[in-house]
Amino acid sequence: MDTDTIAAVATPVGEGGIAVIRVSGPEAISIVDQLYKGKKKLAEAKTHTVHYGHIVEPQSGERIDEVLVTVMRAPRTFTREDVVEVSCHGGIIPVQKTLEALLAAGARLAEPGEFTKRAFLNGRIDLSQAEAVIDLIRAKTDRAAKIALSQTEGRLSRLINNLRNEILETLAHLAVNVDYPEYDAEEMTAQFLEERCRYIAGEIDRLLNTARQGKIYREGIYTAIIGRPNVGKSSLMNALTQENKAIVTDIPGTTRDVIEEYVNVRGIPLRLLDTAGIRETEDVVERIGVERSHKALEQADLVLLVLNFAEPLAEEDRRLLELIGPHTAVVIVNKADLQGRLDLDEVKSLIGDKPLITTSLKEERGIEDLEEAISQLFRLGKVDAADGTYVSNARHIHLLEKAKSSVDEVVRGIEAGMPLDMVEIDLKNAWQYLGEVIGDAVAEDLIDQIFSQFCLGK
Repeated sequence: MDTDTIAAVATPVGEGGIAVIRVSGPEAISIVDQLYKGKKKLAEAKTHTVHYGHIVEPQSGERIDEVLVTVMRAPRTFTREDVVEVSCHGGIIPVQKTLEALLAAGARLAEPGEFTKRAFLNGRIDLSQAEAVIDLIRAKTDRAAKIALSQTEGRLSRLINNLRNEILETLAHLAVNVDYPEYDAEEMTAQFLEERCRYIAGEIDRLLNTARQGKIYREGIYTAIIGRPNVGKSSLMNALTQENKAIVTDIPGTTRDVIEEYVNVRGIPLRLLDTAGIRETEDVVERIGVERSHKALEQADLVLLVLNFAEPLAEEDRRLLELIGPHTAVVIVNKADLQGRLDLDEVKSLIGDKPLITTSLKEERGIEDLEEAISQLFRLGKVDAADGTYVSNARHIHLLEKAKSSVDEVVRGIEAGMPLDMVEIDLKNAWQYLGEVIGDAVAEDLIDQIFSQFCLGK
């Protein structure tokens, strides 16, 4: 691909030991050479070598920073273009001045995800691998990172390609029997076609069966902590995050908005939301917080309802117990260190088979029981490092479902006695949908949308 040369900071902005500025494109080496002063020119350097020197202003010769420069020549690079990485001191000023000098020398500031986009367009990786890069960056747990890493290595891609080859071979047999019946080819019977399609549908089903687990590891479980004011919701948030994320006081209604944080509960990522206490209130700000709490409850994958052991069941508690009926939920009876006035038998009768956990967050008791209850509710199993078949991306799931539906249409068509050349259309659609997973014949605007989600410099 004949493209321009791009540059961007590949490390987080701020103070640190080093910062890396990445340059990629046909003029990458010559552009950095204009600014680099070392023992020899980078144009003379061998590929995959590191060189010590300084970045200087081209006109004045004034030193900007002391650097290490890594030269990597095409095609043995991430983008399959010439790549130069400048490692400078990790402060805002040296990084900014170095990047500005590179742009002035002829590089263009990279768009978000443009390095990975070039790797995809140059055939270095397919689209599913490219999407796995961002999943790896955003992984919140070891398991999520393990799944994403297996995707970057192309394990899902190989499985998808195998399925597409199965379909392609089936289509080839079908074409010979439909279009060239005079040739002595293997007879494509309806029974044979049905058997192949059932096998392909089964393989797609096997992938889709991992979708719930994969999506949880990728996006986390949307978890709402709800309850009346001053029952210990913010204390629960702090206990799970092991930080003072939320303000805790004896004054009811302290939390006025939804506080969000990710936590790792036994390998399961929870997108934890501490909501405002749900009650009738005349306070305008608190009322807005209560409305947001109701919205969080509606959208939640998991609800943690907190009750107060030291108080009898209030009318607001009963309404909340009714609201969590259709949800996956854990009921937490907090303040067990105080004298009990809550009728636990009544609570158990109202929640049915939902887990009931007793805690004293003040004395740090009951958190392990809560984590175990959540783990049991979302029993995901251990991710095997050798198992690269987890599907976690919503786009992939949607396309796999469409492919499965098309293959099922083929089977239904055969059972209904339709001519084989009619059901061929659905089989071609399945092949196309699977191709879109790995980026074969995918629309350009979709590619732009996917890579726009990446951070700058990746």
